[in-house]
Amino acid sequence: MQPILSAGIWPSWAKLQMDPRQRPRLLEIIQNLRERITEARGNGWLGEVEGLQVSFEAASAKLNTLKRALADGRPQLVDLGMPVFADAALSPRPESVAREPKG
Repeated sequence: MQPILSAGIWPSWAKLQMDPRQRPRLLEIIQNLRERITEARGNGWLGEVEGLQVSFEAASAKLNTLKRALADGRPQLVDLGMPVFADAALSPRPESVAREPKG
């Protein structure tokens, strides 16, 4: 279910986007991660390689998001993975929590 947004009224989560001026720094981070992955592989640090690879993939995804935002000129929404309740009846309520009988 997509939220309906009026012109000019955006929820705070929709404003989360990367500042295009940070692109050179992001490129430095990606290059540094490449070098660290190479070093870790050379030393046989497999756990370190795995962790650095996760960071590398996340940084690359940010760069791709930035490229898309610059290409079409529109702000990109960020999916935070938060659940959306389509019906208020589906949302948990404190009084609906099962209670143990006294006694």
